[in-house]
Amino acid sequence: MGLLLFLALSLLLARASPLGDVPQNSCSTESKEDHSFDSSGLHLTLHHPRSPCSPATLHHLSFSTVLSHDDSRAQFLAARLNKTAHRPKSALLDPDAATIPLSSGMSIGVGNYITRIGLGTPSTSHVMVVDTGSSLTWLQCSPCRVSCHEQVGAVFNPASSSSYRTVSCSAAECGGLQSATLNPSACTTSNVCIYQASYGDSSFSVGYLGKDTLSLGSAGGVLPNLVFGCGQDNEGLFGKSAGLIGLARNKLSLLSQLAPKLGNVFSYCLPTTASTGYVTIGSYPPARYEYTPMVSSSLDSSLYFVRITGFTVGGKGLAVAPSAYTRTPTIIDSGTVISRLPSDVYTALSKAVTAALKGHARAPAYSILDTCYKGSAQGLAVPEVDMVFQGGAKLRLPARNVMIDVDSGTTCLAFAPAGRVAIIGNRQQQTFRVAYDVARSRIGFAAGGCG
Repeated sequence: MGLLLFLALSLLLARASPLGDVPQNSCSTESKEDHSFDSSGLHLTLHHPRSPCSPATLHHLSFSTVLSHDDSRAQFLAARLNKTAHRPKSALLDPDAATIPLSSGMSIGVGNYITRIGLGTPSTSHVMVVDTGSSLTWLQCSPCRVSCHEQVGAVFNPASSSSYRTVSCSAAECGGLQSATLNPSACTTSNVCIYQASYGDSSFSVGYLGKDTLSLGSAGGVLPNLVFGCGQDNEGLFGKSAGLIGLARNKLSLLSQLAPKLGNVFSYCLPTTASTGYVTIGSYPPARYEYTPMVSSSLDSSLYFVRITGFTVGGKGLAVAPSAYTRTPTIIDSGTVISRLPSDVYTALSKAVTAALKGHARAPAYSILDTCYKGSAQGLAVPEVDMVFQGGAKLRLPARNVMIDVDSGTTCLAFAPAGRVAIIGNRQQQTFRVAYDVARSRIGFAAGGCG
């Protein structure tokens, strides 16, 4: 392996249509309200990936493309639980892999919400996607020995940061990569740890594990020695973000690294395209939360599992057996757009919504969405849908969280049948305050918007 990596590094050194709910107005991208720190924790502003106010908007992608990548993410999560996720093929690890064609892979940036962080000394600002389904935080780093995708702003240059350090292969953080990324670490001949983070299809980031200072806002000081990936080969469709912030339950995630200083809790409110939201690490804003337990699962200890116990449509429960909810593991995920439900539950939900919308003109299926109507969600008498969780917590979904406008003339039920894992996606979470109280093993939901 050492000779292979030496050859790889030698080779590299020698090569030195918008959604219906997207507003039509434009927005300045010069906003600097990115992150702050106070006694309650670290606060980051969140942007919808298709908002005109986002620093890395994805307006150029059609919604059918968004759904295609969303389906890839759901399939990847299912494969991950079954321990069959694909390993990356990077020229940083194998020079022969440079000749292998790579597809775009799953778009981490399509469904995930976007924020900024400050990193290094002096601190530089970088646009990042936030992902509760990932552990390792990484961003593209100069000199991008193999491949860097287009991003907003300058690529992070570790040589320009006086506080940057590499992580050695014998360090505990390097040994923890297997559990954080589900891929083994590797090592250069100069004893620098190499990480491999893969996300579905052939989408991945491979690079050197490093440490540097995370800025906690103008008045909040810094967090020294943040462990993160310094990406040298980043292939796939990641939007125009610099990288990814991992908030899963793993000791290498940003949450776990901040927990000793701020507490083992975070919260967010995912905004619509017409507003901004937040992610807060170390606290959650006061509100009338309803809590459900985090469910332990041997399938993957880093993901956030919950248990759905029922649905009501217009106040009436779905006619499905209780076991229909428990046969399929359920995770809550910030990066999946469309919720996936166990097939029996989805079929019953679709039938109940269809019955409530009797008389409205149907439209053909759209990509993975098969319960569609002509018009917009706002123009339909969409019934209120309650998603009920273990312990009695509810997500009381209004029309805009139940349906999604896929183009100017069609709206569809924003749910799809699950494969081997059910997922509570971000469409259903939009404008709800969601608190991940990891210290108490519970997740809270509160209505009322992101303000």
